[in-house]
Amino acid sequence: MADDVAVSAQEQSDIDLLHKMGYAQELKRGMGSFSNFAVSFSIISILTGGITTYYLGMDAGGPLVITIGWFIVGALTLCVGMGMAEICSAYPTAGGLYWWSARLANKNKAAWSWSCGWFNLVGQIAVTASIDYGLATFVGFFLSLYYPSGWSTHVRYVLLWYGIILLLHGVINSYRVKIVSGIANISAWWHVIGTVVIVGVLLIVPSHHQSISFLFHHENLTGWSGPFAGIYAFSIGLLLAQYTLTGYDASAHMTEETLGASLGGPKGIVRAIYVSIIAGFILNVAMTLALPAGETAYAHVAGAGAAAGAVDFVQALGNTGGRLLMIIAMVAMFFCGLASVTANSRMVYAFSRDGAVPGHRLWHRLHPKTRAPVNAVWLSAVAAFLLGVPSLYTTEGSSVAFFAVVSIGTVGLYVSYAIPIFLRLRSKDFQPGPWNLGKWSSTIGTIACVWVVIIMLLFFAPGFWPWLHASNVNWSGPVFVLIMAAVFIWYAVSAHKWFTGPKVQGSETALEEIEEEYAEGIVPDEA
Repeated sequence: MADDVAVSAQEQSDIDLLHKMGYAQELKRGMGSFSNFAVSFSIISILTGGITTYYLGMDAGGPLVITIGWFIVGALTLCVGMGMAEICSAYPTAGGLYWWSARLANKNKAAWSWSCGWFNLVGQIAVTASIDYGLATFVGFFLSLYYPSGWSTHVRYVLLWYGIILLLHGVINSYRVKIVSGIANISAWWHVIGTVVIVGVLLIVPSHHQSISFLFHHENLTGWSGPFAGIYAFSIGLLLAQYTLTGYDASAHMTEETLGASLGGPKGIVRAIYVSIIAGFILNVAMTLALPAGETAYAHVAGAGAAAGAVDFVQALGNTGGRLLMIIAMVAMFFCGLASVTANSRMVYAFSRDGAVPGHRLWHRLHPKTRAPVNAVWLSAVAAFLLGVPSLYTTEGSSVAFFAVVSIGTVGLYVSYAIPIFLRLRSKDFQPGPWNLGKWSSTIGTIACVWVVIIMLLFFAPGFWPWLHASNVNWSGPVFVLIMAAVFIWYAVSAHKWFTGPKVQGSETALEEIEEEYAEGIVPDEA
């Protein structure tokens, strides 16, 4: 009974804080701190990003960037995460970054909020696409071990697997948050145990391993030459770790469904990052040491695109052992994509609540029984699928499309991460929450903002030479610029007249009335 009272008191405290920010408790608050962490940990998913972009590190920088580079990126990413966590503690709302930007900006609040929100939304959709497209590529390779003719890896079939995966993620996310929360918990443990199994098998079973010195081997298969080619290749290879350590803003987007959100949200962000740094490094070392000796084996992995991790498993263990490890990785990828759709839909729901998404009344509506943002879930899934369609029209198919979507997703998210941190540095009246950085806030925030600028330059830079060849061209920059240009033109022409930033849903009485209607299974008209 005491526990029930304590939980009830905590929930009421969370609701009171949400009311102060102008929102009713519409979403069902049924997540604990571990579940909040589990969502971000599942989206980071070292068994997804670390495996599907493994080829990039092997091509650009070699084992050195996969080991040493991992900690460089990890430390800088932790600065970004801590800068976000401090703000999340003060403002635990599903809108997350765009809401924080409106609150922290000294002027032009609506413009900052609009920009941050759309960078985040585009980034989330692209990251969802990259996760599930990477899984689809793995599925195609897995099937090719049984059907060697190669049909399963053709871009048309990869797009089919991709659509099926997104469909399943949409269906599961249409149910109550407790189901999604439970799956997130399972996912966290699956990632931990799965990593232990994969690492153990790769270190014990293969009869031959690379030497420890191989972990510090530098490689440049990018085609670039010249005095600074090695440094440039190493810099491009850092994208392996940076893409993997992405998506932890999910903890912020889930705060309106988390008990003790002022601590649970920021702790979820930071824990997801540092646990992933440690586990990801161990996984990368095991995968690299398991490579058979010889240039041929290295070349096969380096040139395998998103399926490079699968090729590594098969070369180290043979078809049977490789398939078993692939199954572990694919289940983790499925959980990762599921969590990404969850976070993506909450962002759509919150941004629509403030009128910033076309058709916002439709996307803000919750299912009367499950209190889940079902319409937002399906908008997220369909938008992600559309990002995969261009793969049908690229010469190299999957690999070119995959890298472009990875770049768009990572840059979009990290720019949206940096905006509120930058505004926090300029804000004079920010009141920290219970989780804060104290005197280190300014230093860590500055490092985070500088690193995000570097990330943007690296992801849009040409990775391979000749950089205009169909198999090498990085079209993510132009596409990203076109998308965001359309968003900014829309704001300049129309949205600035009606988008004023996050809206207040009403007085305390009005908020309580909205909550009572949801409790009775009625969807309020204003939703």
